[in-house]
Amino acid sequence: MKLRKGHTVELNIEKMAYGGRGIARLDGFVVFVRGTVPGDRVLARIYKKKKDYAEAGLVELLASSPDRIETACPFAGYCGGCQWQHVTYQKQLVFKREHVKEPLERIAGLKNVAVQPLLPSENIFGYRNKMEFSFSDRRWYLPHELPFREKNEDFALGLHVPGTYHKVIDMEACLLQRQTGNHILREVGQYVRQSDVPVYGLKSHKGFWRYLTIRHSAAFDQWMVNLVTSEEDLSTVQPLADLLCQKFPSIKTVVNNINGRKASIAVGEKEKVLQGDGFISDKIGPFTFRVSANSFFQTNTAAALKLYNQVLRYANPKGTEMVLDLYSGTGTIPIFLADRVRSVTGIEINESATADANRNAFENGVRNCRFVCGDIREKLGTTGFKPDLMIIDPPRAGMHKDVLAETLALAPRRIIYVSCNPTTLARDLEMMVGDYALNEIQPVDMFPHTFHIEAVAKLTHRKK
Repeated sequence: MKLRKGHTVELNIEKMAYGGRGIARLDGFVVFVRGTVPGDRVLARIYKKKKDYAEAGLVELLASSPDRIETACPFAGYCGGCQWQHVTYQKQLVFKREHVKEPLERIAGLKNVAVQPLLPSENIFGYRNKMEFSFSDRRWYLPHELPFREKNEDFALGLHVPGTYHKVIDMEACLLQRQTGNHILREVGQYVRQSDVPVYGLKSHKGFWRYLTIRHSAAFDQWMVNLVTSEEDLSTVQPLADLLCQKFPSIKTVVNNINGRKASIAVGEKEKVLQGDGFISDKIGPFTFRVSANSFFQTNTAAALKLYNQVLRYANPKGTEMVLDLYSGTGTIPIFLADRVRSVTGIEINESATADANRNAFENGVRNCRFVCGDIREKLGTTGFKPDLMIIDPPRAGMHKDVLAETLALAPRRIIYVSCNPTTLARDLEMMVGDYALNEIQPVDMFPHTFHIEAVAKLTHRKK
């Protein structure tokens, strides 16, 4: 059968692809189907046809996989917050382990790597300490909402449809955040909807209200609300900030980020503090961190503790090590290592993150950490010491080839590589295994109901 766009076909879902879609084969041709589980038999309609594969939408579930469950959220399968609510959590962990193993063999040619079963998240709902919601002047309707849609509906506050920038689902709750966050979401949505101030158009680039970001500290039960607007107008945002703090005593601070650029990011060119100090405090293990509106902080706090403890286990410090930490961010991993080693030097290109790292170290009484701000390619050769241990926690793009080459030239005895992307992890490990033995990889689930996965790899230098 020659597949064409618009064809409706019956498919048996065989595997789960990295990215969250089910994989089927029709006469040897690969078809990706969103919202399916291996073991499903489905009726699907082809909406994209390429030379080597096709993409299809689920039309009807003909037979269910034993690993399929009912979703808890009415937006599951439509919004970008979750991809796998319809999959049992235990099976999600199995899929994620396979997504770490598969590229190791396919990309790096590494077989029989000791990839451990995942460390699961303690909570599979309400685990996110940060949620970012978008305003839009064009609401995107779910199929069951279409008969009841309003012709001139010009408001939405919620999450995006995956793969789009302008399709926003209007919602009053997200199960990935705690209930107080949902109450705040509803209150903001109601206030803005009733105001005379327009929301921002993602195509027209006109309007005022752009984003609502909500952050929570479980350790201290503190909430932060960040109202992102296209321009500065204290008379419009201050009444909302006052109302929120009056209704929700656990809100510690409200800030207003002003972003007049067309770029769709919830980070302002400048920031105004409307209530409180402009930050909240949170804890990972015994350490306290200041979290401001635009600072990076691991989104699943409890799982972050598991991740950092795993780094400690693999590092196995004896107290004399001089450690180099690349992509050190706000200093969380160096601070965790500090009392177990002689010294830690972190390198980070982002100035505000480096400032946060220095402040976090000071406030936690850590005196043997120093943080260097700059491009790792330029700073790596200027640290003035040969590290015994190197921690590498790069962004999704992985390590720059020049950084990787300099790392191998430094030849630390041990490397702990923390990855959020199995594909770039495999690519980088392929270049490292000539000089290093890949001892073990421990995946950690930071994001239940999504395909995203963190993995910690332990490497030991091969003595020549």
